[in-house]
Amino acid sequence: MRRARRLTAARGPKAAIPWLRLASRYAPRYGTAHRALIDAYRDAGDPLGAIAEAERCTARFSDQPGAWIALGGMYGAAYRTRDALRAYEEALVIDELAEAAMAAGFLYRRLGDHNTAGARFARAYAAGAGPDALRENARSLAATGDPEAAREAMAMWERETGLSWEEQGARG
Repeated sequence: MRRARRLTAARGPKAAIPWLRLASRYAPRYGTAHRALIDAYRDAGDPLGAIAEAERCTARFSDQPGAWIALGGMYGAAYRTRDALRAYEEALVIDELAEAAMAAGFLYRRLGDHNTAGARFARAYAAGAGPDALRENARSLAATGDPEAAREAMAMWERETGLSWEEQGARG
């Protein structure tokens, strides 16, 4: 890994790919080497290579939610929204991770499914995502036409942050 970092700094991400490929081949679990390899492909301007590597990781480490989250991120970057959703949902089947639930919530919202988006933001909050998940949940609930549930989520957000909902709206 150190050699790959030095090569990336000196000659760019393409130089590190062979070393990262070697490190990830022998890594017993999904981890730093795999994420670095996917990022190196992306940074080298090879999004298809990044997707292919993320797909290899999920095939090899199908029980690791991090591999599915990485695949979801690569699919999302390639505007393959439905594929990204499937990857994030697979990660959520394995483990209740705030990162996967938040990402899925944003994608469901992009598709116009505010009910499911709100449910994913609620899962993210339960998994520890904090007030950002509450804020997004309230926005999704408002978009579904459920003002009472939206007000309840807004009140929870206000209690947790100490801000008023109107102040938050003015900040962006």
